[in-house]
Amino acid sequence: GFDSRRFPVKFIVIVFIVLIIASLGSALVFLVNSPRGSRRVVKALALRVGLSVTLFLLLLAGHYFGFIQGKIF
Repeated sequence: GFDSRRFPVKFIVIVFIVLIIASLGSALVFLVNSPRGSRRVVKALALRVGLSVTLFLLLLAGHYFGFIQGKIF
């Protein structure tokens, strides 16, 4: 069934994953199309790393505060 308490968490995780994949894709496009020495690839990859770390910390906080239920192992 629909659990309104868990929906925002799932939505946030899906949005972050889509943003991470989009950032990775844009880095690939910049790598192929940009002139050598362009900083756009580095910025796109740094954004991806930042989004990944933020998602990880949000998942840890969500588990700690009880928004995410479940077993780790």
